[in-house]
Amino acid sequence: MQAPIFKISPIDTDKRAKVKVVPGSTVRVHQKIQEKGKTRIQIFEGLVIAVKHGHEAGSTFTVRKVASGVGMEKIFPLYSPMIDKIEVVKQSKVRRSKLYYIRDKAAKEIRRRMKQVVGTKASVGDTDDEVAMEEEAIEPEVEVVTADQTEASSSEALESTDETETK
Repeated sequence: MQAPIFKISPIDTDKRAKVKVVPGSTVRVHQKIQEKGKTRIQIFEGLVIAVKHGHEAGSTFTVRKVASGVGMEKIFPLYSPMIDKIEVVKQSKVRRSKLYYIRDKAAKEIRRRMKQVVGTKASVGDTDDEVAMEEEAIEPEVEVVTADQTEASSSEALESTDETETK
């Protein structure tokens, strides 16, 4: 019985070496997956928590993401032909080269500790007006309450408590 033949596409090592995969950056890795004779692309997006061996031939990087409350980590070889594309989504400045402590931290604390260097990129078709409208929609709405409204609501509350006490 013969082993299955895998078609491996050549990679551009110069282009792959220029990718800034550093700890603290958020990356989107497009990985080729072979199932039942078909090849498809699977996207894995997460935080780079470790880079080992720099940019040499055997270098690897570890990506961590949390899905449905479960943390998942994958180790990718940088020059693997099974990786179709690596996109750097966001770059953050961290003070460690190995971010293994993130496994034990809450998401809110992780965001607080990482200083954002470059903002997230917008979609290709977005205009400045659309991005500004999205930013306005994200901001929380604050309800303004005047002093007259607070006095009226407190007097109504007192009246309702008086009625319940008299019954």
